[in-house]
This record gives sequence, structure tokens and C-alpha cells, in this order.
Amino acid sequence: MKTIAQLTYIPLETHNPREKVQDLLEHLAQFDVQIEVGYLATTIIGHPDVVFEAIQELYKIMAVESSKFRFHVELLSPEAG
Repeated sequence: MKTIAQLTYIPLETHNPREKVQDLLEHLAQFDVQIEVGYLATTIIGHPDVVFEAIQELYKIMAVESSKFRFHVELLSPEAG
């Protein structure tokens, strides 16, 4: 089974939000997940344990590096395989 999560990170107090988003994408690349970067959200697909670990790690990073942010996580129904 593979879990699908759509992630949207919005840094609220920065002059360069693209840089903050790019930093998180680089952290996300360390996980064994398929990554599809879209205009408004990033989709990750992988084993449920890895997807949830990635979400938790990203949240920890955001909490340390950003004073205010929004992090939207949408979970889609799992895929077989």
C-alpha cells in the first residue's frame, strides 16, 4: 500500500518564500518517497510510515526555522502496490 499526501507550506514572515519552500523540498528529497512538485502543492507518494515520518520531520524543521507559517496536509486514499 502507498499513501498519497499533498503538502502546502506557506511561510508567512519572509521576504523570500520560494527559498524557504526550496529548502523544505531539499529535506523532503532525503526520504524514500516519490515527489511531484506542483504550483500550489507538493504531492508525496510512498510507504505510509515514510510519508508520515516525512510530514513530521518537515513540521519540526518549519517550527524551528519559521516564526509563522501554514502547513496544509491533505491525505488521499491509499493506492495498492
